[in-house]
Amino acid sequence: MHEEPLPSQDATPDDFEDAHAGQGLWQACAELLAQELPEQQFNTWIKPLTAQVAPDFSKVTLLVANRFKLDWIRAQYGGRISALLQDLYGQPVTVELALAQREAVVRTYVRPAPAEAPAPSETLYASAAAPASEEGMAGGFRTRLNPALTFDTLVEGTANRMARSAAMHVAGSPGHLYNPLFIYGGVGLGKTHLVHAVGNKLLEDRPDAKVLYIHAEQFVSDVVKSYQRRTFDDFKARYHSLDLLLIDDVQFFANKDRTQEEFFNAFEALLAKKSHIVMTSDTYPKGLANIHERLVSRFDSGLTVAIEPPELEMRVAILINKARSEGAEMPEEVAFFVAKNVRSNVRELEGALRKILAYSRFNQKDVSIQLAREALRDLLSIQNRQISVENIQKTVADYYKIKVADMYSKKRPASIARPRQIAMYLAKELTQKSLPEIGELFGGRDHTTVLHAVRKIGAERQQLTELNQQLHVLEQTLKG
Repeated sequence: MHEEPLPSQDATPDDFEDAHAGQGLWQACAELLAQELPEQQFNTWIKPLTAQVAPDFSKVTLLVANRFKLDWIRAQYGGRISALLQDLYGQPVTVELALAQREAVVRTYVRPAPAEAPAPSETLYASAAAPASEEGMAGGFRTRLNPALTFDTLVEGTANRMARSAAMHVAGSPGHLYNPLFIYGGVGLGKTHLVHAVGNKLLEDRPDAKVLYIHAEQFVSDVVKSYQRRTFDDFKARYHSLDLLLIDDVQFFANKDRTQEEFFNAFEALLAKKSHIVMTSDTYPKGLANIHERLVSRFDSGLTVAIEPPELEMRVAILINKARSEGAEMPEEVAFFVAKNVRSNVRELEGALRKILAYSRFNQKDVSIQLAREALRDLLSIQNRQISVENIQKTVADYYKIKVADMYSKKRPASIARPRQIAMYLAKELTQKSLPEIGELFGGRDHTTVLHAVRKIGAERQQLTELNQQLHVLEQTLKG
């Protein structure tokens, strides 16, 4: 199949079938950012932007409401916006920021910003909190639920089967078994989808139920505001009266004593009135750092379930289903190509799909393996150079037929401890991570534990032929 060249810098919008190709360029960029950023960040900083695109696509001017937002967007997102626009267009694109009311350009070129925004502190977060979403209203109560995230739209596989089953049980009979339900796993594995599905199912059965989905950072913000405004009665009336509380990423409560105290009080109040609580985290309860012990014990008092990285077949199904929901068809061979190269989580998988579809629309090309290679060239290039600890854990777990969750659990039988030590050894050999960083990624273990594993496996590799062969296979698999 003949591939058309990317548009040159001398191109004009007339060269494209879409008369609004300039806006299409920004829209494609915004769609990719929506997949990369947490919803709250995207809605606050990116969604309100208006873009003015030069006729030759060489410059994109983003109009911002005020100087505070302008400086923040330039510092935190400017580099990524530039990179995505260049990736979509095929040539460098100058990004300018201007105040919308005056249209006075105050920054001419946005250089890449290598560092992510620092996590907001408990005392400062309120000033940067996103406005509450108007979506997800039930009986006049703002639920913050995304109606598109249901059990029907969640692809089931061995990676999430137990968590999905527990979540469906909670949705069908809240306030009874599995209270609280604690779901943990790595970034982008579908935890948020699952908790939204619980809320949407309960409201389908009981439209009058008071359901609230919230990210832990928003809870922190609400606590800060209630202290500042002395509105704790309103705060308690809101949270203590719920029938179902769905809260994402409770690890963000770390080191926030006031927030933990208020969440403990809300937790006790809800359980006393037979309301249900569903939480998510990036690690199991006892692996949470800087969370009060009494709160951890509450988290662990119900049912704790893990979501694993999706297996190949599940990744293919996710891609095909998600493409259809976007109004596009993805050939099965393309889905297999993407699924084989994007293994870590669902969020990255969906981000890759969005990038392919945006690249396809902007360049007026059919979705094919060759187009997927072009659209994902940066991702594939980085993947060829880097091996992640998460990928090592998944590969070793698959090889020795254990669960990925066992890599960061406290279980110590030889059938689990041995593969875990091998994974730690490979993480030290194949990544640039320090011993403390590796320990943190293996359930918060001390660096001395990692050092012991590295030395032990390294010594045994010299003596045991079978172990050396196994390590060789694992290394070749990881290096692709």
